[in-house]
Amino acid sequence: MKKKLISAVMTGVLAATSLVVSIPAMADGTSLRLVNGKIEVDAALKELAAKYKEETGVDVQIESMGGGIDIQGTLKGYYQADNMPDIFVNGGDTDFKNWEGLLADLSDEAWVSDTDAAYKDADGKVIGFPYTTEAIGLAYNADVLEKAGVDPASITSPDALKTAFETIDSKKDELGLTAVVGYCAESVNLYWSTGNHLFGVYEDAGLARDDSTYFDMLSDGGKIDTDRFGKYAEMIALFNQYSDPDLLVSGTYDQQILNFASGKYAFVTQGSWIGATMTSDDKDQYDAAGDFKVGMVPYAFDDGIDTIQTNSPSWWAVFQNDNTEEAKKFLAWCAGDEGQQLLVEKAGFISPFKSCKYTAADPFAETIADYVGKGKTSAWHWLGNKEGLAQNALGVVYQDFAAGNIPDAATFTDTVAQVCEQYYAQ
Repeated sequence: MKKKLISAVMTGVLAATSLVVSIPAMADGTSLRLVNGKIEVDAALKELAAKYKEETGVDVQIESMGGGIDIQGTLKGYYQADNMPDIFVNGGDTDFKNWEGLLADLSDEAWVSDTDAAYKDADGKVIGFPYTTEAIGLAYNADVLEKAGVDPASITSPDALKTAFETIDSKKDELGLTAVVGYCAESVNLYWSTGNHLFGVYEDAGLARDDSTYFDMLSDGGKIDTDRFGKYAEMIALFNQYSDPDLLVSGTYDQQILNFASGKYAFVTQGSWIGATMTSDDKDQYDAAGDFKVGMVPYAFDDGIDTIQTNSPSWWAVFQNDNTEEAKKFLAWCAGDEGQQLLVEKAGFISPFKSCKYTAADPFAETIADYVGKGKTSAWHWLGNKEGLAQNALGVVYQDFAAGNIPDAATFTDTVAQVCEQYYAQ
């Protein structure tokens, strides 16, 4: 087996094991071991494992890590001790690179054709199983849009988006709204929202999942397509115009989501992850606002954009060992009907599989499942942007545009083009 040299165990790994739930012995061929990175679903995954054992006789031991533990550091320690789990979580390119040459090829598994969210390496080989999915789109309060007479299905172009904003703004008082859209461009703590997620909309919105045209341009010396970005910039200008002025350049994520959950905004520029906040931290306010139905429309800054962007926040990978075939069988079962029912209804995951007939309790689960089922999703490539681009370069440009220091969309476009080129030249 080809093995990549992995860095030595990080200090504190042994201390961190106090935050690991149920550390088992090594698998012996009749059992599997799975390292899970979401400790909040530990009980649900153990229920999943119990069901699998009932049907197959194979014991899947769930080892959940949380509480700030360095999962990759702990896994490296396991590797050094020849104590690797059979299946373990990876959060993206950086994590997967730690295990280059050590992971099983999952490309031929039947479930691969049922999802657009599998993790592929640079050669196009599937090495990551998607167990849940998240989405980026323009989230909306369906009750508000209905009262305003705005059909979300009609928002399919820049003109339609502008008309919807104008219509809702004209009825803002009667609808009890503070603003049409909750958009925050504060650059210190929310650079990730503007410089990663929203900039990623420019990179991928409306494209086929394997189309990396604008990401590739960016990778080639920080170039952007000024025609496409210019149209995108007009949409950002619209957000500046119709946002909550009290939060536009100084608001926090918590305030942004609380106000949307409280029914004060018709739209909000955040992804599906806010559903968990709305039904937990902001539950009282969301209940008071009527537990309104939510949805997402594409960021239609150009005609023809009809997708939202979806991706898995992390994946399960199979360590290449004597248990590889058993691990593949378990993942295949997880992608099937019984596994999906438990992962969706017990763990609350939004399924990345097109054939899944179950819907999580998450407010955004239904709309994501609808887009996934119709094949109307684009990828997100912003994870591969040059490290620090959002935090060190783009975030402040969005803030300057929101604050009026950048006067218009054309200047915003020119500024972003210059900043990206300079950053990639470093």
